Amino acid sequence: MASRIFTPGLLDGHVALVTGGGTGLGRATAAELLACGASVVICGRREEVLEEAAAALGERCGFVAGDVREQADAERIVDACLERHGRLDTLVNNAGGQYFVPAEGISLKGWQAVTRLNVGGTLTMARVAHERAFRLARRGTIVNVTLSPHHGMPGMTHSGAARAAVEAATRELAQTWAADGVTVVAVAAGHFDTDALNKYPDVVRESVARSVPFGRLGRPEEHAWLVTLLASPLGRVFSGSVVTLDGARDNWFGPWPPRSLLDEEGTVPTEERRARS
Repeated sequence: MASRIFTPGLLDGHVALVTGGGTGLGRATAAELLACGASVVICGRREEVLEEAAAALGERCGFVAGDVREQADAERIVDACLERHGRLDTLVNNAGGQYFVPAEGISLKGWQAVTRLNVGGTLTMARVAHERAFRLARRGTIVNVTLSPHHGMPGMTHSGAARAAVEAATRELAQTWAADGVTVVAVAAGHFDTDALNKYPDVVRESVARSVPFGRLGRPEEHAWLVTLLASPLGRVFSGSVVTLDGARDNWFGPWPPRSLLDEEGTVPTEERRARS
C-alpha cells in the first residue's frame, strides 16, 4: 500500500528496526516505513504477535523476538537485522510500558521495572545499534519515542520521569555521536487511539480525548508519518530535538489532576498490574 502523504520510493533501500513493532504505534510506524519503500524488522518479546504482524505487513517485514532490556538480546536483534539486510539505517525505539498508579502508590519494584524498560531498554538498543552498525557506516538515525504532556500526568509519574530521562539522553547522544554521522531525535507522543488504551481504568479511557485541546485522540498513522519524516534525509536537521505530537496537550493548563480523570471517590484510580516474567 502506498503512503498517503509521502512520495513513492522515499525510503527505497532503507532498512529500519522498530522495537515494540508488533502492536499499536510501533506497528503503524512499520507499515508507513514499508509504504515508503524501506525494509523493516520489528522486534518484541512475544513471537506470536510479531509473526502475525509481519505476515500482515508484507514480505519486506521480518521479525526477531527478544527483550530490549537484555544486552545479549539487543545484540542479537541488531545482528539479525544486519545479517538479513547488510545494513541498518534507522532504529525506532518504540518499546515501552507503564501501569496506572498515583505517585504515592508506586513501589520501588514498580519504579525500577518501568525505568528498566523505558530508559534501560532504549539506551541499550541505541548503544548497540551505534556500535555495531551506525558508527561503522558513518550514518544512521535513532528515533526515541517518549511521552507528552511534559508537565506530568496523574498516575504516570514513573513513566514521565523515565521518558524525561530518555529525552535528556537524546540531546546528549545527538551531540556525542554527531561526529559519527548519527542523528538522535525524540518524538513525544500524546494520546493516540490504539488498543493500548483498553488496559487503563474506564474513567481514564473515557476522559482521555476530552483532555486534548485539538478535540480528538491522535491517529496511529499520524505518529507514523512523523517518524517516517525523521527517518528521511530531512530528519538530520532535527538531531537533538524533542518533537511533540499531541494535539496541544502539552500546552494544557488547569486543575490537576483534571476532574475527568478522577473516579467516583475523587481519587486517581490505580491499575492492577499484570504479573510479568
